Order: sequence, then C-alpha cells, then structure tokens
Amino acid sequence: MEFIDLKSQYQASRELINGRIQAVLDHGQYIMGPEVGALEARLAEYTGARHCITVASGTEALLVALMALGVGRGDEVITTPFTFIATAEAIVLLGATAVFVDIDPLTCNIDPALIEEKITPRTRAVIPVSLYGQPADMDEINAVAERHGLAVIEDAAQSFGASYRGRQSCNLSGIACTSFFPSKPLGCYGDGGALFTSDDELARAMREIRVHGQSRRYVHTRIGVGGRMDTLQCAVVLAKLELFDWELQQRQRAAATYDALLLGNQAGVRPILRREDRTSVYAQYTVVLEQRAQLQAALAATKIPTAVHYPVPIHRQPAYAHLDPAASCPVSDALAGKVMSLPMGPYLSDAEIRTVCATLLHAAREAAPAAAALSV
Repeated sequence: MEFIDLKSQYQASRELINGRIQAVLDHGQYIMGPEVGALEARLAEYTGARHCITVASGTEALLVALMALGVGRGDEVITTPFTFIATAEAIVLLGATAVFVDIDPLTCNIDPALIEEKITPRTRAVIPVSLYGQPADMDEINAVAERHGLAVIEDAAQSFGASYRGRQSCNLSGIACTSFFPSKPLGCYGDGGALFTSDDELARAMREIRVHGQSRRYVHTRIGVGGRMDTLQCAVVLAKLELFDWELQQRQRAAATYDALLLGNQAGVRPILRREDRTSVYAQYTVVLEQRAQLQAALAATKIPTAVHYPVPIHRQPAYAHLDPAASCPVSDALAGKVMSLPMGPYLSDAEIRTVCATLLHAAREAAPAAAALSV
C-alpha cells in the first residue's frame, strides 16, 4: 500500500501527460513557454480569481506575495505554528517577524478568535493555512484583518480544489498561494506553485517579482527573484487537470469511507473535523489519537504507511523559537504529539481503507489497556 499512490495516478493519465511533455520537447520553450500562460488561464478560471501567476514552488509563492505587499524588516505577520515550515520561512527570509496564533483543536486550522489580541502597530498581514485540504475560517479572518487594515494571504498549498461557503479556495482573500509539489492533490513532477489575486496592481507586482523584478526585458523596476515555474511542470499540471475533478470525487469517496469506519469509534481515534460550510480535498486524512508511536509501529508491521503532519510546531523549532518567545500555543503543542495521517488518494480502494481502519482500531484498543495499566 502506498501512502500517496503517484504511480497509479501516472498510469491513469499516462497518454495525457506524455503528450503534453512531448509538445514542450518539440517546441523547446522550457522557460515561459505557451503552457505557462495556458495553465494560468485555466487555474484563474477554476478559482474565479482574476489573475493567476505561476511560480517555482509554494514557498516561492508565499515569498513573492509578501514582497508584493512590501513586507520587510520590522514588520510582523500573524500565522499558525501548526503547518509546514515554509509558511514562517517566507516571513523571516524578508526580515519580518512571524507571530504565532494557536489553532482550533477540531480542525487544526488557525483560531480566528485569537488573532486580534496578537495585532500590534507593526502587523502587516495574516497568513492562515488551509490545513489538510480544508479552508480556514476565512470570512472571520478577513473581517478581523479589514478592521485593522491588514492584508490576508491564504496559504492554500494543501487545499486547491476545496470550496468555502460557495467560493473556491485560492479566491477567498486578497492573495492566495498554492503548491504543485508532487504529493499535493494537484501536483507536478518536480516543484511548482501559483499565486491568485483579483487585484490588478498586486498581480502586476507579482508577475514582475517572479522574473527578477522586470517590467520588461532588462528593465528592473523592483527587487525580485528567479521564481518562474518551468514549462514542463506547467505541462504536467495541465494534463493532470483533465482528471482532477474525478480525482477530487474519489478523494471524497475515500474520506467518506474513512469517516464511516472511524467516526464515533470507542477506541480513542478522532478524525479531524470537516465543517459543514466547506469541503476538503483531503490532502491528508488525519486523525488524533494517543500512543502514536505504538500505533504507527503496529501499522508499519502490516506494511501500512503513515505520516505525521506536523510533529514539532514552528514556535518550538530551534531556528524559529526566538521569533515569538511569548507564544502560547497549547493546542498546537498538544496535537503535535497526537496527529497521524493515514494513506489517502483517489486510487486508494475501499478495501484498503477497511484494512487500515481495522488494523488501527485493533491496535488502539490494545494500546488503551496498556496505557491505563501504566498510569495506575
């Protein structure tokens, strides 16, 4: 069993992918070739945003977004500590300070009720992360940001294709960023990412920043980066878009099977909550449990792979702990030791899911009496 079955995905789209790649090899425009503009148009249409700007990675997307907003030394950006390191990494690379706000224990997304108390005169932006494929509470976050004149950047690296109150992730705030890392629901075969906005000026700034700040060839009107997504990777994503809606349906089917087998169990395994007013693309299917190491070992013994997203919150990472020494994120601290992601993807069968759940629940029941005995 694969944790993420990229091999089966390739086989399902083999002719589409190979044809797209061959077209790039034939025309030879490996940087900013026609597939780049074609992909940007398709993605903008998909989300409803006016502009899409492809870049080299999801991390690069975050960096370019912050640069377009003019974030730099002395500024603060509020975000969650319960995410991949890139969210905070982009902030500190520009000399700004990442300020951490704790998460909702049911969804693992940033808790909007805790944001306002962390705002200071130096705060410039908020970056909520749509973790595990489910959009954060964007309306509440946008409302807080608007009251204080702050920008909002949705980190949608895991949620492209999800919806929130009838709108698409990546079109829920002033700027959004996503990733096409191979393991994402919509991924390429290297690295890539994209920015989304309906603000014409921000779009122009981000397009210039990704090509070294050029407004036209060899005219550099702003500081930029070499942040282009190459044509071959755009071609792969264009090909994968053909089956993307079907794959999302299959992810929903897989998640529904997991839910049917795990919700309400008596073994102490709690799936992450999906709220009713939004969908998830289930970039990961994650559960909260005790005795994680023991349960991971039990699953590994039957060749069932698992992963942890994420074992150490960013405010506890050695390179970042000094940024917000007053950070108090007890929910993030607790859940970092309890979350575990199970195999997930459109090519995972219901039979495989039943095997995963039966093995997990049996191991959890076995672990519970042992833990109780140790506590006596």
